[in-house]
Amino acid sequence: MRPHWSLPKTLSLVSDVFEDHDYAEHIPVLRDEFVEAIITDPDGQYVDCTFGRGGHSRELLARLSEKGRLLAFDRDTEAVAEGESLARKDSRFAIVHADFARLGDILDERGWHQVSGIGFDLGVSSPQVDNAARGFSFQKNGPLDMRMDVNEGKPLSQRLERISESELANVIYRFGDERYSRSIAKAILKAKHDGVLKTTSDLENACFHAVPKKARHSGAHPATRTFQALRIWVNEEMDQIDAGMSAAMSHLKPGGHLAVISFHSGEDRRIRDLIETQVNPCKCPPQLPMCVCGKMPSMRWLQKKPVRPSEDEVAHNPRSRSSLMRVAQRLTEAESKLVTWGPDYDDGLC
Repeated sequence: MRPHWSLPKTLSLVSDVFEDHDYAEHIPVLRDEFVEAIITDPDGQYVDCTFGRGGHSRELLARLSEKGRLLAFDRDTEAVAEGESLARKDSRFAIVHADFARLGDILDERGWHQVSGIGFDLGVSSPQVDNAARGFSFQKNGPLDMRMDVNEGKPLSQRLERISESELANVIYRFGDERYSRSIAKAILKAKHDGVLKTTSDLENACFHAVPKKARHSGAHPATRTFQALRIWVNEEMDQIDAGMSAAMSHLKPGGHLAVISFHSGEDRRIRDLIETQVNPCKCPPQLPMCVCGKMPSMRWLQKKPVRPSEDEVAHNPRSRSSLMRVAQRLTEAESKLVTWGPDYDDGLC
């Protein structure tokens, strides 16, 4: 008999400050840590690159002065509608219907060249997961879609039409760290060929039976990593991260902070490596005793180890369990010149 898999229901967060009904459906991960990491000046300009249902944005606004400004991004139309409702109530806030890969262009259009703080909360929100029609969850039967913006791009069903078994296995392994990626890819495409891959339940069934029996009932559901990988692939999330992070670091003012929350090792590695290229940009051969390439650092780590949720937060919000937050700061020109790291520099990151 197959087990019934269920995740703990997201708990409601009720506050007199946050009146919108939809907000209570989603608990922002690492809320206080995220906001405290970003805010450096209550009068400054800030960017929330992933509005979601506005949990982080509302807390940021609560800590900004009347002069402070917050701009949010999201490509989910339901999230944008929620943001527009907030914007009508608070003139300090505005939201853009766009993915954060366009961050640089949009900030330039608005003249926001020196931003005090920028934050990213990667992944999907609870309302997205809970909406079966979006196709994000293996626990709710829905279409094979998984698009963050249902008006843009191809849904999963179409993307699976023209992909080889080896290519699909690579997607599942690369974006999901799934050890059984080859057998899962084979099972998915066989189900599609046989005409029995129509819904998320069909996809979950293919994943479940593709892994060895001993692996089906231990740890997370066998489809968890595959659904994650396919979502990242459908939305081209790694490319989005590359573009968004580059724009974020170049648009921070000296002393400005960057905070990024991720939910799996692949995302965290990408975030860490992107920031590290600005922390230690030296390209000199490791055998040289000192840097001679002249590349100056523009960022520094505020914490070498990622911030993790407390046990209390995990107990109240199980979704936060796998979250990690990286925090960095833009250097001033004077600080950049004082850094003497070279090709053999080891910053002790993990």
